[in-house]
Amino acid sequence: MNTLLLGIITLAAVILVIYSVYLTFRIKKTLATVNQFLASTEETLKPTLHEVQMTLQSIRKITDDVGTVTDDFKEVSGSVKRVGENIEYVSKRMGESIEQVSNAVRHAADSSIGETRGITAGIKAGVGYFVKNAWPKRGMQR
Repeated sequence: MNTLLLGIITLAAVILVIYSVYLTFRIKKTLATVNQFLASTEETLKPTLHEVQMTLQSIRKITDDVGTVTDDFKEVSGSVKRVGENIEYVSKRMGESIEQVSNAVRHAADSSIGETRGITAGIKAGVGYFVKNAWPKRGMQR
């Protein structure tokens, strides 16, 4: 009886060793597959990261350009307003009544300021829409 029990224990130990060796090889193979997956994922993400950086630079340039354009519009509308004020001053100094010309120029200056604000708002909205929709949200497919 002891011999039979010893044989069963020996057989169980041999099966356990064989299964452990098999399991070790499977784990090694799985780790190699995971490493290969990680390497390919890293290579795939490198160009994407470069594109994201380029897109951010483009957005930064667009916002800088919007600021420059807005400043230019403000300067032009200020100049038009100053011209209107100068015409009014000259007309008063000369004793002539050129209120209609002065009012027309002032009206043009005021409307150009309004247009500047409208253009600025439009550009900001466009940039905001572009930034919001430049990349698809996670979990959504386009």
